Amino acid sequence: MTRDGDHAKESTVTDRRITPDDLEASFRALKDEIDGTAGEVRERAIPVLVLAGVLALVVAYLLGKRVGRTRSTVVEIRRI
Repeated sequence: MTRDGDHAKESTVTDRRITPDDLEASFRALKDEIDGTAGEVRERAIPVLVLAGVLALVVAYLLGKRVGRTRSTVVEIRRI
């Protein structure tokens, strides 16, 4: 008896041998699929990364400006 989640996959036996050409074709198809997916992700990721970099620079500038203002010394010069 099998439970619903324990179905065994049926394997089919063929007389055909796997050739190097078969492997090469499979790997080439896999590589093409991965390259296509990576290209789509890269196209979407570049603007997001640029925006994140600009945002990080603005935050660092504003925090640095604030820290510089609070730590700066005021020197008063009086003429006698």
